[in-house]
Amino acid sequence: MRGVPAPTRERWFDETGLSWSNPSPNMRNLHQAALYPGIGAIEWTNLSVGRGTDSPFEQIGAPWIDGHALAAALNERRIPGIRFYPVRFTPASSEYAHEECAGVFMVITDRAALRPVRVGIEIAAALQKLHRDRFDFRNTVRLLGSQQTIDRIRRGDDPAAIADSWAGDEARWRLLRAKYLIYR
Repeated sequence: MRGVPAPTRERWFDETGLSWSNPSPNMRNLHQAALYPGIGAIEWTNLSVGRGTDSPFEQIGAPWIDGHALAAALNERRIPGIRFYPVRFTPASSEYAHEECAGVFMVITDRAALRPVRVGIEIAAALQKLHRDRFDFRNTVRLLGSQQTIDRIRRGDDPAAIADSWAGDEARWRLLRAKYLIYR
């Protein structure tokens, strides 16, 4: 395509000059796509991930969450690339359809620093601390792929340390996938 730079792995989609086409009815913008790996990883919990709203994957909530306390706890962690704001929403479908939910809205502040899966782990850890009696994330093992991660969150291990512990496995995976990449 004339005038459009060739794709490279380090570019964000909006830097390509191409038109956005929703990859899913629930993924309508680049922010949602950027957050999806982490929010999708905790989707099989008893949370709404914003499906049935105008902002799926940019917000999470449940009727039993204290959104102000959750936003404060997450912002206190100083997670690179993101800020959290208390929000109330009522999903039209999916988890908690037609029930008012409190939770957090996520704003990406530095997309180069954002680590979406760490964001999901941070949210799960904060909910485990704040709402241990209500938060149920047993089903996430299929999405996270690691019972050990769930056990560490339950024990109260530092979420940053949990994410850092994956570095070796991630490096091996990056080497394995390299020969399959369409563009560098």
